[in-house]
Amino acid sequence: MLRVGLTGGMACGKSTVATMFTELGVHVIDADAIAHELYRPGQEVYHELIKRFGQEIVKPDGEIDRARLAAVAFDGGRVDELNKIVHPGVIRRQQQWMEEISRNDPKGISMVEAALILEAGAGDRFDKIIVVSCMPEQKIARLAHRTGKNETDARTEVERRTKAQMSDEEKARRADFVIDNSGPVDATRRQVEAIYAELKDLAMQHSTGR
Repeated sequence: MLRVGLTGGMACGKSTVATMFTELGVHVIDADAIAHELYRPGQEVYHELIKRFGQEIVKPDGEIDRARLAAVAFDGGRVDELNKIVHPGVIRRQQQWMEEISRNDPKGISMVEAALILEAGAGDRFDKIIVVSCMPEQKIARLAHRTGKNETDARTEVERRTKAQMSDEEKARRADFVIDNSGPVDATRRQVEAIYAELKDLAMQHSTGR
């Protein structure tokens, strides 16, 4: 089985690209969805987050207010502290999932969609890294459209997150494949299909030990 990491800057379209790969038959898991599970009441991560960041990050229904937590972490310069709490659990679940896929589909492709693969030093857990990129202004427009924020708030959010991440240029340098998602959807899909063809060949080579 071939293990692939899919990453990129905020609002570059990782989820759109992940969906395209899923439609082609790739097994895809979203690291953010794993984090959602870890944030639920009763989980060890849930209790550690409240211990470190306080009751202000808890909504009236007892759930973690992810937006509030992000604001506290990013504005307070505590992103590393947040990541050290959440990342180990996310990575463990990713590993378990990839092992399950390997047993069930040894000739297949497993893909983890995650924003901070390279920042977390997890790149070596994958056979190949794909980075999704787009123009800076597109990130702002897409985030505003997705969340309903006005342009000013969307710009502030993108800039805040970007400061805590590796630059798009550095991510591209470390990637095996780069998907430019700044154009039409069809152009992105053609790139995905071309990369998928290469990944399928590599997955077959891995399964035969070549």
